Amino acid sequence: MSRILIVEDEEAIADLEKDYLELSDFEVSIENTGDAGLQTALAEDFDLIILDLMLPGMDGFEVCKHIREKKDVPILMVSAKKDDIDKIRGLGLGADDYITKPFSPSELVARVKAHMARYSRLVGSGHESNDFVEIRGLKIDKTARRVYVDGDEKSFTTKEFDLLTFLAENPNHVFTKEELFRKIWNMDSIGDIATVTVHIKKIREKIEYDTSNPQYIETIWGVGYRFKV
Repeated sequence: MSRILIVEDEEAIADLEKDYLELSDFEVSIENTGDAGLQTALAEDFDLIILDLMLPGMDGFEVCKHIREKKDVPILMVSAKKDDIDKIRGLGLGADDYITKPFSPSELVARVKAHMARYSRLVGSGHESNDFVEIRGLKIDKTARRVYVDGDEKSFTTKEFDLLTFLAENPNHVFTKEELFRKIWNMDSIGDIATVTVHIKKIREKIEYDTSNPQYIETIWGVGYRFKV
């Protein structure tokens, strides 16, 4: 049974989320403060973390940052704040997705399941030898889910890795943000395609020599992105 940690200070909301997730056969734990949530997240193994932004003590941004420094567990950030800057900041700190209150419990469950399905790709492929994608100085180890630039390993979140690998395996093809959102996040109408923009920015910071003149991931203005070979 997959384990989920909810870090939410509003107990009624946390209990509602827990009830719906348990109906979908998830094992759920709840913490009501940022400090307690961080301690539990680092001390135990969870398959996904639902993290509220506004928490007593340590806020969700700091909790996300510290979790991401230690673990590569999917993080779904939740907030009543609708400002894009908060979404961008949360995603930039390593959150995999951002959902704005109020939301339906069924939408939350749908997002959780989508992220869990993606994360299951971390399980070993069973191949005897690793599967690599190599383009110039960039090397992607699909089996071990590791990325190297000129021999130096770079740290990638789950979604960053999935997005980079998808683009690299489909070179010279222009994808819209909507197409990439559907491909990587496995969702259509729910979510925010700004997520794609933020992840592309973070990937470029890790693999490009000059982010203002990218040699790998090009922006095709008015259309989307293309991996150049």
